[in-house]
Amino acid sequence: MGKIKTSIYIDADLWWELKKEAAEENRDISRLLEEIISENLLLDLEKNIEEMLKKFEKKIEFEPLPSRGSVSELVRRIRDEREGNILR
Repeated sequence: MGKIKTSIYIDADLWWELKKEAAEENRDISRLLEEIISENLLLDLEKNIEEMLKKFEKKIEFEPLPSRGSVSELVRRIRDEREGNILR
């Protein structure tokens, strides 16, 4: 995607807050504005969701539950185990 140069009118206080944030993050204000606009317009949504899921996949670790008995029995057993751990 190519770049264009544009002029806009923006609230002065908002502009200075944006410039301050860009400076604090040591970032180019144009790039920061592009990211804000993209996020607002939900551009690159699929890519962002995939990146987010990759982060969560690294954090989520669990053992699969056995598939015997009813779901109600399984939930009751899990609750009993948790209760036992809490009361210890």
